[in-house]
Amino acid sequence: MNFEWFVCLRYLKAKRKHGFISLISLISIAGVMVGVMALIVVLAVMTGFTSEFRDKILGINSHVVVQDYSGNIRGYEEVAAKVRTVEGVRGVTPYLYSQAMITSGEGGTGAVLRGLDPATAQGVLNLEKNLRKGKIADLLPGQGDGARRLPGIILGKELAAQLHVSVHDRVRLISASGPLTPMGVIPKVSTCQVVGIFETGMYEYDSALAYVSLETAQRFFDLPGAVHGLEVKTFDLNQADQVAKRIEQALGPNYFAKDWMRMNRNIFSALQLEKTALSVIMALVVMVAAFNIVSTLIMVVMEKNKDIAILKSMGATSSSIMRIFIYEGLVIGLAGTLLGVLGGLGLCAILRRYQFIKLPDVYPISTLPVLVLPSDVILIALSATVITLVATLYPSWQAAKVDPAVALRYE
Repeated sequence: MNFEWFVCLRYLKAKRKHGFISLISLISIAGVMVGVMALIVVLAVMTGFTSEFRDKILGINSHVVVQDYSGNIRGYEEVAAKVRTVEGVRGVTPYLYSQAMITSGEGGTGAVLRGLDPATAQGVLNLEKNLRKGKIADLLPGQGDGARRLPGIILGKELAAQLHVSVHDRVRLISASGPLTPMGVIPKVSTCQVVGIFETGMYEYDSALAYVSLETAQRFFDLPGAVHGLEVKTFDLNQADQVAKRIEQALGPNYFAKDWMRMNRNIFSALQLEKTALSVIMALVVMVAAFNIVSTLIMVVMEKNKDIAILKSMGATSSSIMRIFIYEGLVIGLAGTLLGVLGGLGLCAILRRYQFIKLPDVYPISTLPVLVLPSDVILIALSATVITLVATLYPSWQAAKVDPAVALRYE
């Protein structure tokens, strides 16, 4: 052990009125610990919220949407085959998307009707995971209930509750896109049988979304052989923007592709802003603890003024004296950081395991989500260490300036 560390540990272990470490040092360690622990928990909760929202959104939507600038895509099978050859593409499925009125014997409401291909949709969408009743394959006539000849429809849980219907009940689809006559528009009407109920946990989807097969949607919207676009699933959802660019290059200037981050930029930007703001607020707690370290070291320097003078008179250099107090501050900071990391990870594990914090119904999730990223923990630990290191510089510099002749003048 070198000279600086030996003296540093002697100062830390010196028996004072309050034990091995002074009360102010314990308060400094506790301050750093609380700040680091709070920062880890806050970032874990905000990361959990972002992850849950992303999973909810991607449970209904795909990673990339491909559309034609001119409108509908005809001959979409050839376009889909070309998209499948693009690097990073895992699956492709066509879709139709439009508004319609859905009515039952108990009432009616507007909804967004989506037509999908049951054969390929399961490889792109996570709708099957959100189904509470029925299967995607039941959308085709003759599937599920063998006696059924009507096309099937899958409704969101809240939408089904508004219509007072359940599986095997019938509903009517009404579209205002029918032929125009002197008397007005003749609405198109189609009868479907409810074959499934899904629940995503997001009210916007569960109350306004319904699925039918692609063939049913094409007949209902009078778009034979055409679709509104293609939905694409990538191998890595974080690389969806790059895959979208490669798809545009492969298809040419008539097509454009939008990734899920671009389509939901507002909500994820808001979550990122909240995460940043809370991180700054929690980081202030660590800075307050750093000021405690400054005051602790200044008090130690004042208390050890004569000791410093003696050490200098015995040959210790100013840089050695400075390192002694830098090491002392680092020990306090590292102890608080280590305890804070352990406490934060422990609290996150408890929150994730027991889920005793319940959220109001306005949120799409029922319990507080917690997701700890190793990169966040490392960044927090390094930041806390740097802050405490900076906090040691001024009092250490003051200790190095002690003049032995002045300090020992009256001894």
